[in-house]
Amino acid sequence: QVQPVESGGGSVQEGGSLKLSCVASGNIFFNRCGMGWFRQLPGKERELVAWITNVGERTYADSMNGRFTISQQIAKDTVYLHMNNLKIDDTGVYFCAVYFFDGQCRPNYWGQGTQVTVSS
Repeated sequence: QVQPVESGGGSVQEGGSLKLSCVASGNIFFNRCGMGWFRQLPGKERELVAWITNVGERTYADSMNGRFTISQQIAKDTVYLHMNNLKIDDTGVYFCAVYFFDGQCRPNYWGQGTQVTVSS
């Protein structure tokens, strides 16, 4: 059973920074093709923030505008999201996803989510 576990969420003032971490437990070595971050803002659908492949190719949602950076430690099954210049509109629940290859590389396992709250 693959279980991503997020940490690092919390409350921060607008303009501040947070670093989210996600460790994926379970046997993921052979099937994992990437890891990533999604978020769900209040009243909205879950959306992609960024994801990174096993070989380090990064994809970001356009709306992140260069404020977020995704990184990973493959050997530790860990992915990070560095968030800078946070805005009130970034408030929401951030979810980690483990991507598996089953014909295409796509998110298969989800964490429980970690709350990020940005205030003025």
